[in-house]
Amino acid sequence: MRIGIFGGSFNPIHTGHVALAKAMRERYRLDEVWLMVSPQNPLKQQADLLDDNLRLEMARLALQDVEGVTACDYEFHLPKPSYTWNTLKSLRQDFPDKTFVLLIGGDNWAHFERWYHWKDILRHHEVVVYPRGEVGGGFPLIDVSSTDIRHRIREGLPVEGLVPAVVAEYIKEHQLYAK
Repeated sequence: MRIGIFGGSFNPIHTGHVALAKAMRERYRLDEVWLMVSPQNPLKQQADLLDDNLRLEMARLALQDVEGVTACDYEFHLPKPSYTWNTLKSLRQDFPDKTFVLLIGGDNWAHFERWYHWKDILRHHEVVVYPRGEVGGGFPLIDVSSTDIRHRIREGLPVEGLVPAVVAEYIKEHQLYAK
């Protein structure tokens, strides 16, 4: 089985994440895509990062009807910060019958040499780089960001269409990202 690993904070997950995961699964003939909800990105400082379990629950809600794409808490059980190399190494040990493909955005690829053990990642895994913020290579337009969504919520602006409806309801119900 070929499993795509699509990591991120998903703070919150948005429609672009979902569309991209579906497109990558199809385009690269992946059996599954695991959205790896990251508890702590070592290259990001994020003061308004929601609790891990809240972000995981929103991702699970957003993907409940998406075939072959699953929200995953695997990194919650690994040492922090969440280095991709450690995650991939652990996945290979725990699931030796699966092949893991790393899915990353062009923005991350531009700084890939800053990643922990980046050469080892390239040596041991296929890496798929998808464009960010533009249409390209058959990928959907991703003209939405979690940062913008958090800002809109704080300002009392609507987020319908930017996040799945079930996620918008969850955010409202739990008063997430409010001032």
